[in-house]
Amino acid sequence: MGLWYRVFGAGDGPPDPAAIEACLRQCGEGVSARLEADAEGWYRAEIQVGPGGSLVLERFQADEEGIRAELNSWAAYLETLDYSPNHGPLMERAIQTRQLFTLRKPIDHPNEGLLDRLCVALSRHLATQTRGFYQVDDVGFFDADGGMLVQEY
Repeated sequence: MGLWYRVFGAGDGPPDPAAIEACLRQCGEGVSARLEADAEGWYRAEIQVGPGGSLVLERFQADEEGIRAELNSWAAYLETLDYSPNHGPLMERAIQTRQLFTLRKPIDHPNEGLLDRLCVALSRHLATQTRGFYQVDDVGFFDADGGMLVQEY
């Protein structure tokens, strides 16, 4: 099990791999990425985080099988968070998402602080590059600058 980060992007194009690698280098020593690509652009990145293991970042386009249903589920979930004035507009943004990124933070990594910084920095970077927002399990939904949009309880 691990903590999930999700980025809901409004733009269609894949974020620049060189910019992602630059973002990762700013997080600390021993961080590198290996991206896998197809005709649609990159779809998976394995991010090596020192000697303790790796993170896997996956990119899904909204028209891929099963992704639209997942986005609709997130929109329905946001609809239930009516204690926040941002839930309605964020629900609409979830419905309009063109690409979804998932990042799973593993448990029991020897450098938890680095992993935390890395996951937040990468989520913010991707949200900025795709004009989107991001979500952290059991924490909430955030804008690209890291501002809380909807808190999860």
